[in-house]
Amino acid sequence: MKVTIHSLRFDADQKLEEFVESKVEKLNQYFENIIGIEVTLRLDKAQNAENKIAEIKLEIPGNDLFAKKQSKTFEAATDIAVEALRRQLKKHKGKMRSE
Repeated sequence: MKVTIHSLRFDADQKLEEFVESKVEKLNQYFENIIGIEVTLRLDKAQNAENKIAEIKLEIPGNDLFAKKQSKTFEAATDIAVEALRRQLKKHKGKMRSE
């Protein structure tokens, strides 16, 4: 499984990249056939506090799953997006079993 991290409008430090990578790699527990994960961390131009956006695209056989979440920190946005993808993976797995 290949994890790619992009940061737009800012430079992500090593600590943030390691945090994001460790979070998304945990999705392997719910679905073993993940081909790749693409994470985009973006700093929104809005002046409010919740201007950090995490977009995560999971490449799995058949179709891709996607989650985009916004929060006050990149860590929080990543946590929320990973949780959303975890639910999507469970749903996808359930559909695969019923077919």
